[in-house]
Amino acid sequence: MQSTPAPNLLSVVTEDFKFDRGAPLPLGSSIKRGGINFALFSRNATQVTLVLFLPGYDTEIAAFPLDKTYNRTGDVWHCFIAGLNPGIEYGYRLDGPEYPPHCYRPDQLMADPYAIALNGTNEWRNEAHKTENTFRRAILVNQEYDWEFDQPINRPLADSIIYEMHIRGFTSDPSSKVNYPGTFRGVIEKIPYLKELGVTAVELLPVTEFDELDNDRINPEDGSRLYNFWGYHPLSFFAPKAGYSSGKEAGSEVNEFKDMVKALHAAGIEVILDVVFNHSGEGDYRGKTISFKGIDNSTYYMLSADHNHMNFSGCGNTINCNHPYVRNFILSSLRYWVTEMHVDGFRFDLASILGRAQDGSVLSSPPLLEQIAGDPILADTKLIAEAWDAAGLYQVGSFPNWGRWAEWNGRFRDDIRSFVRGDKGYTKYLATRLAGSADLYQSEREPGHGINFITSHDGFSLADLVAYNEKHNEANGEDNNDGDNHNLSWNCGVEGVTDNPDIIALRERQIRNFATLLLISRGVPMILAGDEMGRTQKGNNNAYCQDNELSWLDWDQLESNKSLYRFFRLLIEFRKSHKLLRYNSFIVNNGHGAHITWHGKQLGQPDWGDESCSIAMHLSGNTKEGQSDDVYLIANAHWEDAVFELPQVHKRRWYRFVDTGLKDDLSINELDRLSPLKNNYEYAVKNRSTVILIAKGI
Repeated sequence: MQSTPAPNLLSVVTEDFKFDRGAPLPLGSSIKRGGINFALFSRNATQVTLVLFLPGYDTEIAAFPLDKTYNRTGDVWHCFIAGLNPGIEYGYRLDGPEYPPHCYRPDQLMADPYAIALNGTNEWRNEAHKTENTFRRAILVNQEYDWEFDQPINRPLADSIIYEMHIRGFTSDPSSKVNYPGTFRGVIEKIPYLKELGVTAVELLPVTEFDELDNDRINPEDGSRLYNFWGYHPLSFFAPKAGYSSGKEAGSEVNEFKDMVKALHAAGIEVILDVVFNHSGEGDYRGKTISFKGIDNSTYYMLSADHNHMNFSGCGNTINCNHPYVRNFILSSLRYWVTEMHVDGFRFDLASILGRAQDGSVLSSPPLLEQIAGDPILADTKLIAEAWDAAGLYQVGSFPNWGRWAEWNGRFRDDIRSFVRGDKGYTKYLATRLAGSADLYQSEREPGHGINFITSHDGFSLADLVAYNEKHNEANGEDNNDGDNHNLSWNCGVEGVTDNPDIIALRERQIRNFATLLLISRGVPMILAGDEMGRTQKGNNNAYCQDNELSWLDWDQLESNKSLYRFFRLLIEFRKSHKLLRYNSFIVNNGHGAHITWHGKQLGQPDWGDESCSIAMHLSGNTKEGQSDDVYLIANAHWEDAVFELPQVHKRRWYRFVDTGLKDDLSINELDRLSPLKNNYEYAVKNRSTVILIAKGI
């Protein structure tokens, strides 16, 4: 950063420069004819000063104390500055009570909560470019952008196949061979891969501004610096992460994000953002004061009776989501991402916090969740809740929804993991999950309101789920105390890496079992990026701080695990081509719908007992598009082979699509190259294997 003003002052300030009263709405900075309007909410500040900077320079060029009468309407401080152009940077200094519940720092600059770009460094992990004012200054960006013919895709959620990915981790590894690794533009370069795989939406880990350098831990294994890799400590709800931009000019991340969305839409892929409205990266009173805390601490955060920050997030503070002002603030953020950035949906981190009252109690009908569900701008937007919080509130199946909210189905994850590893008595739970989790969603919602997943960023990767019994997080520098201890994993006989061919084969079979059950189940499948190519984190189930090969996708695995990638690709193709798997109703009406019949080794005799480890499902029915091919699923998690009787299908025969008991490419067939079974009456299923048969005309 420079210490003296740049010579290009006239590029952002004209000879018409003039300070005026301004307007209280809209909040934030807005480009008006002839200048810029600034508006900031602060109920408890006694003085607010607007400070202007030239981009990239620390020396302020002007400071404007706002008059308590002339420049204030209610709780909003505002002004209009004529002769000011986009490109300027600004922040606020606020004075007020110096005691809790307030947290004013009149000597420090505060960032505008409504800023669409902050002066976070464009270079990821570059400590040399960080100053005490980094993230505190807003960049006034011209929002003009040519979206061309881009429109929302509006694909029904029930028809979606979601791919959860991290912007940086997706292309940072040199094996990605992209020109702009770790950036929004790097994602654009990999769109052909996403399209070939067949996913319909990417769910992006947090993309709003955060400080990757705010982790002070060291990897005890090699002494390397650890980072805040995932980004779940937001410093803004509006501004994209500058470090995810390939451009070096201030604010380039805004248009580069738009470029990515437009390119994904052109490929038929929707964009879902993982948004963190439950807490911020400011921590409690001991943490940094960058924006919310120094503007109006008692409004933005939940505080206890003794003025301490409540901590339902596990991260030091909790956003006061159901305060009237904060509700509107969050809604403004969501509307911005939909209207200006064209995103298609949101996954809400620790969404149960959004249903807590200002005192932390659980609301039966939370105003914020209802407003989001009923907002006309968000009417076609996908709303996905992580229906729990860090304080023990678990609402999977009971999240307040108004018929709109979907949920990460944590019950699906746990039940499928338990069944596949061979836990006895889980066939009845498997059947419920395969059929769309009616126990959770039948009363007010449909199968498509359940987001089915087996792995996510938080926990083991799929390859690690079958290779480790215990977490191995020593590299995180927390003595292996972090991360979930309840993983429902099984290492197939050896912990970690092995050269035993039998164990390797079993692990590969188990991965295919998981993939098959995920993609044939009713509900919306979500795949963790890299699972389709066997990505491992070496047993680390909480790699939030690992900005290295542990978290990055190794694209060379596409070649070494090409059979697994093909397996995923063909399963996705099958799901997209078979409407019954996506039929979004629990009701069979006028002959239309998905009809399920359960069987065991003998037809009509499913074993729901406590010792059972196998089940067969016959899926049949009609959709509005007409008759669909019957599907017969056999899931045998037992350690012994078994023979299953097959239903007779009139004037049709059974064709094998999947048999995970067969090796490599033999485990799945191309849909246009299926061959009829020689024996149409029974099928021999190997131990710990899953089979899919399709009934087709002779």
